[in-house]
Amino acid sequence: MPLQRRLPKRGFHNPFSVSSAIVNLGQLEFLASGSEVTPELLREHGLIRGRATRVKILAEGALSKPLTVKAHGFSAKAKEKIEALGGRAELLTSHA
Repeated sequence: MPLQRRLPKRGFHNPFSVSSAIVNLGQLEFLASGSEVTPELLREHGLIRGRATRVKILAEGALSKPLTVKAHGFSAKAKEKIEALGGRAELLTSHA
C-alpha cells in the first residue's frame, strides 16, 4: 500500500482564509493628534508583521487624542472610543 494511504489524515487547512492583524487602541498613542492611521503606516511602524492582509482595531488600552483611523474592521467599543474623542473610524473595503 502506498505511503500516502498508510499515513493518517489529520486537520483541515482552509485555502480561502484571510488573516487579520490585531491592533489595540493603546498602541496608537504614540501618534500625533489628528493624524491619519492607515495599514501602511502601521506596517511602517512595525505594528503589523507577517502576511496579514487586513487590520482590525480593538479597544484594549486608552487613547487620549483624536485620530482618523482607517482599517478593515473595528470592535464596537473601539469605534465608540475613537468617536468619543472627536476622531473618525473609517472602514476600508477588502481588495481580495
